[in-house]
Amino acid sequence: MEETIAELRETFRSGTTKSVSWRKKQLKALLDLVNENEDSIFNALDQDLGKSRVESYRDEVGVVKKSATYSLSCLDKWVAPKKGEVPLLFFPAKAEVMPEPLGVVLIFSSWNFPISLALDPLIGAISAGNTVLIKPSELAPACLSFLVQTIPQYLDNKAIKVIGGGADVGERLLELKWDKIFFTGSPRVGRLVMTAAAKHLTPVTLELGGKCPAIVDNTLSNPSKAKVTAKRIVGGKWGPCTGQACIAIDYVLVEEKLASTLIDILKKYIKRFYGDNLKELKSISRIVNKNQFQRLVNLLKDPHVASSVVYGGSVDEEKLVIEPTILLDPPLDSEIMNEEIFGPLLPIITLKNIEESIEFINSKPKPLVIYAFTEDKAFKKRILSETSSGSVTFNDSMVQFLCDSLPFGGVGQSGFGRYHGKYSFDTFSHEKAVLHRAFYPELEPRYPPWTNFKLMFIKLAYGFNYFGLMLLMLGFKKS
Repeated sequence: MEETIAELRETFRSGTTKSVSWRKKQLKALLDLVNENEDSIFNALDQDLGKSRVESYRDEVGVVKKSATYSLSCLDKWVAPKKGEVPLLFFPAKAEVMPEPLGVVLIFSSWNFPISLALDPLIGAISAGNTVLIKPSELAPACLSFLVQTIPQYLDNKAIKVIGGGADVGERLLELKWDKIFFTGSPRVGRLVMTAAAKHLTPVTLELGGKCPAIVDNTLSNPSKAKVTAKRIVGGKWGPCTGQACIAIDYVLVEEKLASTLIDILKKYIKRFYGDNLKELKSISRIVNKNQFQRLVNLLKDPHVASSVVYGGSVDEEKLVIEPTILLDPPLDSEIMNEEIFGPLLPIITLKNIEESIEFINSKPKPLVIYAFTEDKAFKKRILSETSSGSVTFNDSMVQFLCDSLPFGGVGQSGFGRYHGKYSFDTFSHEKAVLHRAFYPELEPRYPPWTNFKLMFIKLAYGFNYFGLMLLMLGFKKS
């Protein structure tokens, strides 16, 4: 392991990865990797998570293609130094901000999107000119095997490496010195990563998760808008890896008088999208392993939680499948309402007035995303100004993740740092400030050394730039 990292560090020192042509070559090779191995990726995702080809392309293959293509089209602009403004106080001078790679980067990817969450951060690290070691999750073994075998065939193996193994390998990696650690996973493991990184003062980006709420106001009173709302909730909850996603809707907040309307429409679209028979569910992933399956089953074993189930609840232990399940007002002190669900269970919490949703959300840790289905401009403004979250999406779900022009990341317990598009490039770069001064003019002052008099002029120089220019031209700068 130490030899691997030594080779990555030596490659970075050689300057190879700083070349824009090298970066573009790697990004194009990454596109070739995905394009030429689609079927292998689909098969691996099916083995690990039971993902359909449509879901695999939408959430994995398509994400990587889009991200790599976008980075290729923008790379020349991203790497160019940006002109910096210089106050007249420093005349004659010029300044620029120059992005430079951080060095040797460690990327931990997660099991729920084992291809895109490994390769999408890699695209940012390559674009910024770093060398990279990827540690995919061992909980998606087929995808891990695919990445370990395939990446060396396409990418520069002296600069980009993949390592397999379990938690013990991850612990060993964290004992070593890195220039950046990028982690996607649970808050529990995120704390371990941050603790280990602190020993070496290594900067980290933590993409975690949390309980992402969806607020639904009285737009449900409009039949056509109610249908759209229900479709987007069903797609945003059960579509991405059957709810095993950090940005999946975790629970819904709705007024009491509208709850039955919402539930009826949700049932309709669950049946249309996925079917209504546990044995014949279609286009839906399975739970990743027995431990996760049992964790979700245990959430439903609480008698008060079980009694709140209004749709679904059936499980197939052999196939690790839990049908889409809706719960109405489970106890707020139950585990299902205080831990991230990360599965196909959807609690619906009723309120007297939808305005109370803001206080409800603020009573919990800051979520990764808030979804709100509303056209009320005043209510939108309140949500934006009175809550804190990684992002807010109005009248849809999940789509913010696919927008390269927007940053993706959490706040507080849902993580920190951001990526996607230019934000990925920035995450793996250091913006170096560069100031160029001229040797001339340089005039020697001949004034008496009156400290207070000089201090007065220096204060004026900082307050008014044209005074600063005058003072510098006179060479009035000695203490």
